Amino acid sequence: MQVLVTGGAGFIGTNLIKRLAAEGHTIVSIDNYSTGTQENHIDGVQYIDGDIYDLMDHVATLSTPCYQPDIVFHLAAIARIQPSFKTPKDYIKTNFNGTYNIVQFCASRGIPLVYAGSSSHHSGKFSNPYTFSKDMGEEIVELYRKHFGLKSTTARFYNVYGPYQLTEGGYTTLIGRWLHNIENNIPCEIYGDGTKRRDFTHVDDIIEALVKIMDREKYGYIFELGRGENHSVLDVAKMCNISPVFTDDKLGEAVITLADIGEAKVQLEWNAKINLIDYIKGKL
Repeated sequence: MQVLVTGGAGFIGTNLIKRLAAEGHTIVSIDNYSTGTQENHIDGVQYIDGDIYDLMDHVATLSTPCYQPDIVFHLAAIARIQPSFKTPKDYIKTNFNGTYNIVQFCASRGIPLVYAGSSSHHSGKFSNPYTFSKDMGEEIVELYRKHFGLKSTTARFYNVYGPYQLTEGGYTTLIGRWLHNIENNIPCEIYGDGTKRRDFTHVDDIIEALVKIMDREKYGYIFELGRGENHSVLDVAKMCNISPVFTDDKLGEAVITLADIGEAKVQLEWNAKINLIDYIKGKL
């Protein structure tokens, strides 16, 4: 199949492309390399350095006339909650306006779309600019599915960790950052009292679900992709055998994330298989 992956040089995109390439698919990636890197490139994949906001300009550069992928995985987004308070305009431009371009492209050409939603949906649309921008992306996907013939599915990711995850900088997540800090003898911080709970999901499980959506053509759904169980941040500190440093809580963060995986179980026959504690033990 011809597959277009936005955000293909990033964490989840790289893992997806690696799997798709191994299965023999032909892949094009569009990524602006704000967090993705050229070191993540997979042999045989065509990588375009550009923003999804300028999608049609990038499509026009492809060697194949009238490029027509069989499916689009839209993973590109500006992530993380705290930076979104500083530059909300950038989040709306990329996560909503950029998504709108992808949606129009797919709807006008009859291309199935898998949209990467966010578990932060459950904390409320107005809890922070990041969640707002991702929710608006979900809504434009749903609008075009209902009224403009878009064949689409939204997959909400829950606290993903694993190979190619970011380990430094403002866009890291807890697992990648803490493992890096432990390896480099840097203190691990907890924001708040550590009772917040997260549904941590290994990227291999996420990729398995995405491939199942494609292979089974499961469109018209919202799939929550998590383990369906969660751990407090204090629990994670115990798994890592560390004494964390406590600091002020962060604005706009959810208290609990917990995936409702019922739809994915039924439609995809999917369950997350990798346990966080086993992963951490294997790294320490």
